[in-house]
Amino acid sequence: MELVFILGIPLCLAIVSLFLRRSGVFGILNAFGYLVILCVSLKLSFDITKNVTLFIPSTFFHIDALSAYFILLIALISFISSIYSIGYLASDVKEGAITERKASGYWMLYNLFAFTMFFVTVVNNLGVMWVSIEMTTLISAFLVGFYNTKKSIEAAWKYIIICSAGIVLAFLGTILLYYTVSRHGGINSLNWTDIVSVAGNLDPRVTKIAFLFILVGYGTKAGLAPMHTWLPDAHSQALSPVSALLSGVLLKTAFYAIIRFMIIVNKCVPVYYTQNLFIFFGIISLGIAAGFILVQKDIKRLLAYSSVEHIGIISIGLGFGGILGIYGALFHAFNHAVTKALMFLGAGSVVRKYKTSNMHLIKGVINVMPFTGVILILGAFALAGSPPFSIFLSEIMILTAGFKEGFYLGVTLFLLFVGIIFAAIIYHFSKVIFGNKPQAIMVTHGQITAKLSLILLLILILIFGISIPVFFDKFILNAVEIIKG
Repeated sequence: MELVFILGIPLCLAIVSLFLRRSGVFGILNAFGYLVILCVSLKLSFDITKNVTLFIPSTFFHIDALSAYFILLIALISFISSIYSIGYLASDVKEGAITERKASGYWMLYNLFAFTMFFVTVVNNLGVMWVSIEMTTLISAFLVGFYNTKKSIEAAWKYIIICSAGIVLAFLGTILLYYTVSRHGGINSLNWTDIVSVAGNLDPRVTKIAFLFILVGYGTKAGLAPMHTWLPDAHSQALSPVSALLSGVLLKTAFYAIIRFMIIVNKCVPVYYTQNLFIFFGIISLGIAAGFILVQKDIKRLLAYSSVEHIGIISIGLGFGGILGIYGALFHAFNHAVTKALMFLGAGSVVRKYKTSNMHLIKGVINVMPFTGVILILGAFALAGSPPFSIFLSEIMILTAGFKEGFYLGVTLFLLFVGIIFAAIIYHFSKVIFGNKPQAIMVTHGQITAKLSLILLLILILIFGISIPVFFDKFILNAVEIIKG
């Protein structure tokens, strides 16, 4: 029954958006729909922590604790972004930037995008998962190029081309895995549940090559460096609620696929093989992100490079391994999703007010937009990894895992790059938030929908930074058990 709501509501909303041309009315309906999905995903999570057996109508679908964890992430960010989108689109329509018909197109694409991300997490077949991830690219590309400007269309094409090149590599990895599954595993199936049961019989050499293709291929979509080059352009040109979805959950959806393959690979080759690859790409991601964040001038591109950093941290957490490392990586995926959504939504309001994303031209936000200014400075500290915010907690877990498992070089580089990024983020945002505001810009108090979205996200960041709720702790541990095999 949960599956019907999770997949059915976005599809129904996409269809309704074609006929209901009043953007404001549909926006409220849309937000209610995602509130229902969020409640269903929470129920699903509770059931899994209580070891309740889920009824799945066929072997085509598979939901376990790992699936449910990413479903919850997608549902949460989709719900909050849908609230923010109501006022965001209303302003565009009022200013004549888009028509009501164009706004309806946004809602249709929004719901199809959410549907494809949900679909990735519930399908059992790895081939269908590959198709689903490609569909997320094709649909979200229209949201990146939504305004049809030269820069947005260029960013959308770059996004499609680079991610499609990556998905081809992931396809080759899937084919190689199927080869060894059929030849050495004795089954002709790409269902994850079937492959896991025979994973110990697979050819280690073929499996290693397959995983390398998978990691690079899906890592391109996840934003791992050096395959990340689409990400800054796409994030800087997309609508702010779409950027929140792209950075908050789309990148995690691609990483979910990598984790599914990792579980298979770790059953037939030594665990250190995947660990070393994760640490290698994670450290590269941190290093490249640190360099670009230092010299960045565009506020949305800065946040995009911050996504590269945090995807790298998740990768390093999986690389350090152990229960604490994997737990920290999954927890960091949640923390980054809510924190980055907060920052993209807050930055979106600032960019709209100042009519520019150039940080050299944005000054005195605390005076122009008092509420948003306070949220952004708190969000900057949260994003940089400062206590008492949630990202600090997950980073400490990952660092502790690195020390415990003996990855001292990795921990040293981790601390070096995170320290640089911390200083750069606080420096950039302090210049944006404080200072004298331009005289031509009038003081504004922002929209109710934007404020509500930002408050909900900030509450989550603070709650999970102080203490992890017992239910959520058990939920993550269930997902860790699946990853550990």
